[in-house]
Parts: sequence; C-alpha cells; structure tokens
Amino acid sequence: MPRTAATADRVGLDALLAFIRPRHHLVLTTFRRDGSMQSSPVTGGLDSSGRIVIASYPERAKSRNIARTPRADVLVLSDDFGGAYVQVDGPAEVLMLPEALEPLVEYFREISGEHPDWDEYRRAMVEQGKCLIRVTPKRWGPIATGGFPARLV
Repeated sequence: MPRTAATADRVGLDALLAFIRPRHHLVLTTFRRDGSMQSSPVTGGLDSSGRIVIASYPERAKSRNIARTPRADVLVLSDDFGGAYVQVDGPAEVLMLPEALEPLVEYFREISGEHPDWDEYRRAMVEQGKCLIRVTPKRWGPIATGGFPARLV
C-alpha cells in the first residue's frame, strides 16, 4: 500500500470558512473554572457571519464554561475520520432564549436544510430551553491531514 504524505495547508479566513461549511462533526473545547480543558464532541455549522455555531443547553458544562470564560477551541473534522481537519479558536458566547431563537433556526438550516414546520421547530426549541454557542474564528492552524512525513513518501 502506498504511503501518503501528511499535509498542512495554511489558509486565509475565506478558505477556512469554505473548508468548515460542509463539515458538521466538531470537538468543542472550553475551559473549566480552574483553567483546565473540557472537550465535547458536538454537531455544528457556520452562521451567515462566519461564526461556528453549536446548539446546546444552558445547564451543560460547555455552556457554563463559555459564560464564565468566553473563549473556545474547535476541532473541525471531516466525515472520514482520516480526512482533513483544522483547529480554530477565538472568542465565544452563549445566546439564551429568546435571543437565540432565530439564530437556532439559522443553525438548523445550515446543518439540515429546511424544516417542514418552522413554528413547530421554534416551539420545540423553547420547550427544550435550548441555547446557541457561537465561536468567532480569530486564530487557526493549517488545514491538515495525517500521514507520513514527506521524507518517507
């Protein structure tokens, strides 16, 4: 089997957002009260302002951590675990209801497309007491793939 070389492509913001847009498997890392990291596998997307968005609940550690320390790190994975990935970090915020309601609609559209009944969706978001996490990309690593160092390929 041929060896594949690892890649690490540095990109600007537009290329970063184009890479993230079709990918919805993420690992969100927030910071506990003592400064240690707390990571969660999540589903996410991009909003129209280029922020990474993740639906959650106010009671979850990730939401509480961001409310206290408004920054986060997001690892964006490809559907194929061995595919390309990128690490992004930046300021983060938690939007609570009712302010979060229309951004939650945008979140759903980004990930799943049109809902058959938007009124039903809005009611469900309110009944469940959802919130929305937003992370603004400020710093990111290269879009990378695993593999061998180029000298071994």
